[in-house]
Amino acid sequence: MSNSHFYASRRNFLQKAGLGCGSLALTKLLTEEGLLGQTATESDSSPTVPGPHFAPKAKSVIWLFMPGSPSQVDTFDYKPELQKRNGEKLVGADPKTGFFTTSGKILASPFSWKQHGESGTWVSEIFPSMAQHVDDMAFLYSCYSQSNNHTPAMLEMNSGMFLQGRPSMGSWVTYGLGSENQNLPGFVVLHGAMPRGGKPIWAPGFLPRKFQPTAINGTNPIGNLARRKNMGDHHQRAQLDILRSMNRAHGEPRSLERDLAARIESFELAYRMQTAAPEAMDVDKESKATQQAYGLDQKETQLVGRQCIMARRLIERGVRFVQLYAGTNGGGGGVADVPWDGHNDIGANHRIAAKSVDQPIGALLSDLKSRGMLEDTLVVWGGEFGRTSDAQSGKGRDHNPNAFTMWMAGGGIKGGAHYGASDEFGYKAVENRVHVNDLHATILHLLGIDHERLTYFFNGRDFRLTDVAGKVINEILA
Repeated sequence: MSNSHFYASRRNFLQKAGLGCGSLALTKLLTEEGLLGQTATESDSSPTVPGPHFAPKAKSVIWLFMPGSPSQVDTFDYKPELQKRNGEKLVGADPKTGFFTTSGKILASPFSWKQHGESGTWVSEIFPSMAQHVDDMAFLYSCYSQSNNHTPAMLEMNSGMFLQGRPSMGSWVTYGLGSENQNLPGFVVLHGAMPRGGKPIWAPGFLPRKFQPTAINGTNPIGNLARRKNMGDHHQRAQLDILRSMNRAHGEPRSLERDLAARIESFELAYRMQTAAPEAMDVDKESKATQQAYGLDQKETQLVGRQCIMARRLIERGVRFVQLYAGTNGGGGGVADVPWDGHNDIGANHRIAAKSVDQPIGALLSDLKSRGMLEDTLVVWGGEFGRTSDAQSGKGRDHNPNAFTMWMAGGGIKGGAHYGASDEFGYKAVENRVHVNDLHATILHLLGIDHERLTYFFNGRDFRLTDVAGKVINEILA
């Protein structure tokens, strides 16, 4: 048999085998997630899993990403001076801070504020459910990043670098720790509308393709997962075994073309997922009381509610890292891919965006706690940057990478902790400033990973998630 005939036959078999594995195998895991059509790199080998460097406090992560970026001074960072000096000139305001041009005039928060819990944490009225959990949360009031544009900022928040090509945190975590369930991906992304920046914001970069996530649309989790009706398990198993032997024969003289191994591994994962994934993501198996607690009976909260239940069910079954990109049903001046982007009217925008996430996230925290899962599940909340303290378009706020608030709960976090501070207007982080690298170092530490020791050799040097920076924020650790 000639090489050209073999190659053509192999390609034909791949196409037909893909049909037997279901469109998830071919479309979701290979095409959409970037396996097919990608060129292998020198680092596309399958390394030995490094494993934890010390005893972890958390074994899994749920990252609640708020695309578009919530305003710190309208959510958790209470600034009475904004109320007192509304409309006055903001001393030190820099027109280059935001993506557009702002007025330079102080804009008061349109929301009322109240202290909650034994910690006395200030919370805006738009988060009544999350406010009940402040004593389980550690707040970081002094976060900052580099970019004032959504896509680069999302890249930075995920990978530590605002340019494409670096591995996302979820990929680093699964590379460092592996998976606890061989029938499910170690890294899952849940989204509604595709977030600004698209798939590169959660890509594995130069890490082997096996560490890329499985991205799932929250409105239609996994289409066509079931195999064809006329194909039994033994038929599909036989196809995959033949495919593996053909790949082995094809790959032996081409040892540097590592994408073949990633492709067959994805077929195998799809095969195993046909049993495990539908059960894991079937939120209808939850009781009516649980569904109502998460807000599945309300239009405004239904999308994020389903995502939050899915996240808990996936973590419960051993998925290591779940990243949830919260969406809304529209309105409030925001757009689907950046729903928290309140340029025109921060009050209208944030009421709608908060309504979509508050009850589901509150229910998630309660659910994790009641099941004893919050102790070893780290929950992270925040957007890609903050928003300005001066007005844009009269009642809106522009992008602000110089100050924003994030919180973490569970998984070794000291509940009720308050760390860092912004200035009296919430415009700039000034005390115990927290860079994205510090945030990543802390999350890795809670998972039992020393961020300076988790490295991957690529293009002539060792890389790490935190590059050459990052420090663990010990003050928020239990």
